[in-house]
Amino acid sequence: MRLSTMANFTLIGAAAAVATFVLAAQADDDLTPAPSSSELEEAVFAGGCFWCVEADFDKVPGVRETISGYTGGHLENPKYKDVTRENTGHYEAVRVVYDPAEVSYSELVEYFWRHVDPTDAGGQFCDRGDSYRTAIFATPDQRDTAEASKAALEASGVLSNPVVTPVLDAATFWEAEAYHQNYYRKNRLRYRYYRSACGRDARVKEVWAGERVSG
Repeated sequence: MRLSTMANFTLIGAAAAVATFVLAAQADDDLTPAPSSSELEEAVFAGGCFWCVEADFDKVPGVRETISGYTGGHLENPKYKDVTRENTGHYEAVRVVYDPAEVSYSELVEYFWRHVDPTDAGGQFCDRGDSYRTAIFATPDQRDTAEASKAALEASGVLSNPVVTPVLDAATFWEAEAYHQNYYRKNRLRYRYYRSACGRDARVKEVWAGERVSG
């Protein structure tokens, strides 16, 4: 009897140990984050200095990454020194990688408008020249949304001058040099001084002063 009882206890203990292990494994599985059900998408905006455009879009919930670069011109594999000569046709631009489950393309376009001066055809703020002009580079799937947003902005009467920012076909995007990427994080003091001295925030506030802000 004693041996039989001890054997039963041993079997029961072993079974309990296995059950505990299985439950623990299941608990670990439950703690594993579920993969996102949506694939990341991309949008490209030109809004003057790409350091500032990166810094602005990185604040948007749902944006996963921003990359500074050049697009819209004829020169292949352009460098900063090429683009600043203003003869390549390229814009300084930013590729925004985002999760459409958290932020829509339409919302990104609306955000873009309100962080640039879309009435300035000669550049942005203290940065003058073609490479600093504003533009939305849209894919065929994005174009209708971008065009509708621009038309709504023009009809709203919020801005005192005409909107000159074009909606252009998406073109090859060339990534800028490594030292330009996340410049605002790697060179915080220099970036803050540049942004302030260039008058970007002050001008944006002035341009959008006519917009009604609720809440």
